[in-house]
Amino acid sequence: MSPRLNYIAVLLCALTCLSPSAIGRDLAAIQRVSVQPSAIEISGQDRQQQLVVTGIRVDGSQIDLTHVAAIKLLDPSLASVDAALLSGLQEGETQIRIEAGNSVATIPLRVSNFSNYPPIHFEGDVLPLFSKLGCNSGGCHGKQSGQNGFRLSVFGSDPRADFDALVREGRGRRVFPGAIERSLIYSKAVGISAHGGGQRMSADSQDAQLLREWIRQGMPWGSEQAARVAKITVQPRLRVMLPRSQQQLRVVATYSDGRTRDVTRAASYSSNEAVISDCDSRGIIQTGKVAGEAAITISYMGFVDVSRIVIPQPGATVPVRPSWFTSVNMIDDLVWNKWQQLRIAPSELCDDATFLRRVMVKTSGTLPGVEQVRTFTADSSPDKRAEVIERALASREFTNYWTQRWSDILMVNSKSIGGRGAYVFHQWIRQQIRTNRPYNEWVYDIIVASGNSGQVGPANFYRGQRTPEDVTRTISQAFLGIRMDCTQCHHHPFEKWGQDDFYGLAGYFNGMTRQKLDDNRDLIYHPGHKPISVPVVNRLVQTRPLDGVPTPADDRTDPRPELAKWVTSPKNPFFSRLVANRLWKHLMGRGLVEPEDDLRETNPPTNPELLNHLAETLKASDFDLKALMRHILSSHAFQLSSQSTGTNYSDDQTFSHYLVRRLPAEVMLDAICQVTGVPESYPGHPPGARAIELWDNQLPSYFLDTFGRSLRESPCECGSSGEPTMAQALHLLNAPEIEAKIQNDQGLVSVLSKSDDDVGELIEHIALVTVNRLPTARERKTGTRLLQNASRRQGLEDFLWVMMNSYDFLFVK
Repeated sequence: MSPRLNYIAVLLCALTCLSPSAIGRDLAAIQRVSVQPSAIEISGQDRQQQLVVTGIRVDGSQIDLTHVAAIKLLDPSLASVDAALLSGLQEGETQIRIEAGNSVATIPLRVSNFSNYPPIHFEGDVLPLFSKLGCNSGGCHGKQSGQNGFRLSVFGSDPRADFDALVREGRGRRVFPGAIERSLIYSKAVGISAHGGGQRMSADSQDAQLLREWIRQGMPWGSEQAARVAKITVQPRLRVMLPRSQQQLRVVATYSDGRTRDVTRAASYSSNEAVISDCDSRGIIQTGKVAGEAAITISYMGFVDVSRIVIPQPGATVPVRPSWFTSVNMIDDLVWNKWQQLRIAPSELCDDATFLRRVMVKTSGTLPGVEQVRTFTADSSPDKRAEVIERALASREFTNYWTQRWSDILMVNSKSIGGRGAYVFHQWIRQQIRTNRPYNEWVYDIIVASGNSGQVGPANFYRGQRTPEDVTRTISQAFLGIRMDCTQCHHHPFEKWGQDDFYGLAGYFNGMTRQKLDDNRDLIYHPGHKPISVPVVNRLVQTRPLDGVPTPADDRTDPRPELAKWVTSPKNPFFSRLVANRLWKHLMGRGLVEPEDDLRETNPPTNPELLNHLAETLKASDFDLKALMRHILSSHAFQLSSQSTGTNYSDDQTFSHYLVRRLPAEVMLDAICQVTGVPESYPGHPPGARAIELWDNQLPSYFLDTFGRSLRESPCECGSSGEPTMAQALHLLNAPEIEAKIQNDQGLVSVLSKSDDDVGELIEHIALVTVNRLPTARERKTGTRLLQNASRRQGLEDFLWVMMNSYDFLFVK
């Protein structure tokens, strides 16, 4: 069975799993119990073993019984049991009996080599303790200035420095072999001495024992030949659960010599969706009341693994696929599989008016016109939605809008690259979008850009990114979706990347020259490869791509083409997955991975099969961005109503209804100009210029600043804000600039006030121009009252103001 089919089978089989409240009542339904590990060996430093007890029912569904099963040792003198954690007491062999209802399992226990604590290695044994307890986090002793005179490297990135800080600093007070309990590192941790971070462990814990033993052994660094952690694995890797239930994890580290060790209580845990499920320091997952998926990240000694948790909609039946939800588009099959797994029924398809507005805004940043709405909604052609998608993708507004969006990501900022540089770079990006040039080709050109920045648009990328470190952070995030910021100083806390990976990439840009021609232009070129060293320690790092081989470039060869080829290769999974996720988020309101540019194993997509499909579709089209957009726009998933159903009301992961989002800042300002009939005036731009056409994000605009235009200081789209605020609401209600547009003698109100249209026709026209549909009964009633109780012009002004402040105008539904 394929991994994907096996995954679905596990989900469907486990949909009948039990909640904690039902466990006690239904233990008799358990056919058998499975225990991990199947045999317990406690020896040396592997002095604890976490049991995971799983109940298996007749239908194959599984349920965690770890903390409800009765666990008994035939010889209790050999080990203690606390929350299914076995801790050795003395050497010997016995049996462990696990009972759950009528089911019984027996596994062997052996305690050996236990009397003498083995030699401790600081990096392999003590350092993980500081990470687990949070001592070396950025908010504690790991911050730049340390805490109360004691500083550790962030997340243990510099073990030698941490060793020196403990053993050689503090005048011996931090570690005191003559009276271990008086050592500050111990007394503060167990709560004997006052500690700003509070008590971090109990004196009778295995952690405290480890710290005492290390001091008793003379605070050794340990043998240089000591085995190192090679990987960690978690069980279970996938578990279907119900809301308000729990699941015990078991984490095992495998060392370079083949030895394994239970590190469940030494590892760190975090959730990417804590509202769905979270995990405590004991490795116990607790689910909330919301259906969906979450990933629990397990970290230990720079290694990570992930346990995926799936929570179906409680009390809901498996949905029946509607006849209109066809299989023409693979996207729809893949989202349907997810809804079936989670027992979520999709909303209905949206109506024509909603679809037209949604397509126009999402593709071109432009509202449809009145006649366009009338024509489209009256059209009975079965292909009309496909036709409007094609017109939108071919429009001039599409080019303008996506030039603006890519300019945000590529930080086309006149403050950092100058006005000339920003204009030239913006125009170059516009040309790539206008001609629909393959995405991989123009990204390649950005990475290898050289020449006069006043003439070569992408060369300005290197004017904004002045150092090898700047370029590395930007390229890895903008084009790969890998956030390398933290690896500049220490190992990534949630990924495998470290300093060698960061400076391996940075070496491609080391020595780049920016020769100043004048205040607005630089000559950009790379004279030849020059590897870079890690600062402070001054250790030279081989230049190489992530997980790649060192570059063969010499000191007379520009190494960037090699990197550009690797970045944009169809074989590079990060490249295609990132842009696919970006486009999906923009069109659908949420990324399959969030944040959209943070792709890593420990932040998995909500629908991995769908993201893979989008990436493969993009590669199959030779990186044609419009082709991928067309594929998404044509799906039923994109065309669903935003009106939720009973089962998908709280769903914001699986796209079972369209996710409502506010109009972006530039789009909203253009929409206000469009509906009032009064354009905005921008310095240095011709009359009628739109906000989505602006190349300079530094042009003064209180409106754009208030509504969160991108600062273009980071490739992250978090640089712009789509969240509504009180300041925005007050501005729309009271801004004199908007009032002036409504009252303008050349504007829409003035034109309508002089027309022969009756009240009903006027109300209909304003509804069509603002919310792009016919007015509702409530809107007709409001409009009629306003137009009958005031002068014709005043009534039109008031009704237009009401509609411009309505939910349906400000949001894309």
